[in-house]
Amino acid sequence: MTLSTSTVLRDARRIVVKVGSSLVTNEGRGLDEEAIGEWCRQLGALVRDGREVIMVSSGAIAEGMKRLGWTTRPQELHELQAAAAVGQMGLAHMYETKLRENGLGSAQVLLTHADLADRERYLNARSTLLTLLTHGVLPVINENDTVVNDEIKFGDNDTLGALVANLVEADALIILTDQKGLYTADPRRDPAATFVHEARAGDAKLEEMAGGAGSSIGKGGMITKILAAKRAAGSGASTVIAWGREPDALVRLTQGEAIGTLLVAQTQKQQARKQWMADHLQLRGSVTIDDGAVNKLKSDGSSLLPIGMTGVDGDFSRGEVIAILDGQGQEIARGLANYAAAEARLLCRKPSGKMTELLGYAAEPEMVHRDNLVLSK
Repeated sequence: MTLSTSTVLRDARRIVVKVGSSLVTNEGRGLDEEAIGEWCRQLGALVRDGREVIMVSSGAIAEGMKRLGWTTRPQELHELQAAAAVGQMGLAHMYETKLRENGLGSAQVLLTHADLADRERYLNARSTLLTLLTHGVLPVINENDTVVNDEIKFGDNDTLGALVANLVEADALIILTDQKGLYTADPRRDPAATFVHEARAGDAKLEEMAGGAGSSIGKGGMITKILAAKRAAGSGASTVIAWGREPDALVRLTQGEAIGTLLVAQTQKQQARKQWMADHLQLRGSVTIDDGAVNKLKSDGSSLLPIGMTGVDGDFSRGEVIAILDGQGQEIARGLANYAAAEARLLCRKPSGKMTELLGYAAEPEMVHRDNLVLSK
């Protein structure tokens, strides 16, 4: 099935919107209150339309520079971190104010790539974001520039936007930028360059069009967006790159209008996730379940509850892929464990209502949620 803007964005229920610092700060002159207010108005319209939305926003360093009276971007890491710390106050306050004016609650979430590389922190971040969405709160995410220990790179939040899309299993990533989308070449240098309305995310030709990672057009520019779209496609999310000042861009996109460049993920979200689990060869352990649980998983597509578990083998952590075995030791499914092996052993044959009593907390009522479970062939 060939996808298009009309179907990808119209049908998207969970969307990550990333907006760059040049837009947020009006080319570095300080937070653009009018523009942020306009995006927040559109975000409010999307939420009222029944969609879940997460915002990834740059701009803290530029705002911090303005507040500190710096006219030139510093080179020293500690000064960049200081500017980010000062600017983050203003950035969070601006979004909180404008979102509240549009009837939305907001939450500030600061992440580093290390948070998303560590499995436990990854799961904690995911749980927090999904809980916020459940309560109708719109998360505003930025990289935690005050604590990163490598050079703060311009355009890095494109990657962060894609990682967040993977994290929450978004249907779509919208990157708002100061360009209308992708061209076959740099239109500032090549008058024959043509606009790309739609392409396949991950196509190697796209990186050539963007100039390559080391070129002047690619440095912190379109190449980071192309690579972000490729990363987002890994979990089934398609990406749109569009001009951030296009009137009502977010609303019009979700109504199916073709704006900007659509980079289509070739695999649907659930298919991508389940294929990854099916291909996961390094299983750290397994749980054995009774015949009743086997039937519920196979016939009803149910989640695996602890009460159906009869045994646990291996030493796995929360979030790792485990095998689910029947009473004869045959693998019938695999999925992501919501509890570590030691905890799972305590939960065997116990109702979900006993989790807090047994563990001192309850992360999820299921051992493996049906969305994180794939049946074996």
